[in-house]
Amino acid sequence: MDEKWNVLNRKGYLKIHIAVNIKTNEILALEVTDEKVHDGSRMLKKLVNHVLDNLGIMIESVLADGAHDTNTNFQFLEQKGITPGIKVRKNSIISIRNNSLRNREVRLQTKDDLLKWKAKRKYGHRWIAETAFSTIKRIFGEYVSATRFQNMVKEMMIKISLYNLFRNI
Repeated sequence: MDEKWNVLNRKGYLKIHIAVNIKTNEILALEVTDEKVHDGSRMLKKLVNHVLDNLGIMIESVLADGAHDTNTNFQFLEQKGITPGIKVRKNSIISIRNNSLRNREVRLQTKDDLLKWKAKRKYGHRWIAETAFSTIKRIFGEYVSATRFQNMVKEMMIKISLYNLFRNI
């Protein structure tokens, strides 16, 4: 980001990873990391496990962008019995090394009609998470006041809790 916008930022950025219930717009799980952590498989597993284990909510499907397109994620979702709504990369191929669930998604998205896949998986609902981010930024601003990382995490947890509280009012 520093290079892209030609900004000198010594503090770094926070990455906020959330799991949102698309029916209620409630944020169910939150992970805060620095900018060096990749979205990939680690964050998806943490968020899904938090919702399943701590909240006891059954998850029908997971909607995620292409950053979560890994065999590990597809294996994890298959083990949990969750339908993936993960957009695969444009150059994805069907391979015996890939997870069978991922191969099916590659076929549905590349060989078949991508628009039909998006409608079937309700992929457009993924933007509800973006709406949650936008709402939080409008209410609380884009920045955190805390200077230590653990306090930044606590501040974000408070903001998410207030967002959920305001949403219920």
